[in-house]
Amino acid sequence: MKIELCAASVEAVQLAKKYAFDRIELCQNLEQGGMTPSPGFIEYALAMGLETHVLIRPRSGGFFYTRDEIEIALRDILECKNIGAHGVVIGALNEFGLIDEYVLELMIEKANGMEITFHRAFDDCVDWEKGLDVLIRNKVHRVLTSGMASNAEIGLPILKQMTSKANGRIEIMAGGGINSVNVREIITEANPDAIHFSGTVKSILDEDSLFSESILQVNEKRVKRILEAISAN
Repeated sequence: MKIELCAASVEAVQLAKKYAFDRIELCQNLEQGGMTPSPGFIEYALAMGLETHVLIRPRSGGFFYTRDEIEIALRDILECKNIGAHGVVIGALNEFGLIDEYVLELMIEKANGMEITFHRAFDDCVDWEKGLDVLIRNKVHRVLTSGMASNAEIGLPILKQMTSKANGRIEIMAGGGINSVNVREIITEANPDAIHFSGTVKSILDEDSLFSESILQVNEKRVKRILEAISAN
């Protein structure tokens, strides 16, 4: 089973290196659910020797995009390819709440051989079984999901059904609300191909500055506790 860190800061990238994560999902602005990181940040993560999969998300909110937003996403995918990222993490829905297969095909074509992860837009679609069929048909490598719920613990019953339906044809990566208390149950019950977490806590950044912000900041103790729980018998 692979372990992936959702890395949205330099500190998170450094922890991913320190604890030898199998790969990272690189993003920024985790407070808004994650956005596409800058080219410089992507290059930094790659220079650290990490298997780097880049989140492609042009804005916060839902996943029904305008033509212009799709164009931006396609440009970002091409930029990731040119920089040398190992994969991209994508997702788009249509106006009916189903996976937009046309946009998916455009993104896969632009990725041109990079690994493809479909992100938690999957949890916002109206029919996960049809959605999984679409991803399998398009040879997507994996899907990040919390089992159609706000977190993977709540979505555990559906996660179990997903791994059964996938039957090795696509990787199921459980993520969303993963912590040291629930991770063993999720692994044992759902048997996912991978676990994804950020290990963050709410913090105040630069409290004494006029421009201080509330952020989700990676916490080494939390990351370590989750890793220990994963490896526990």
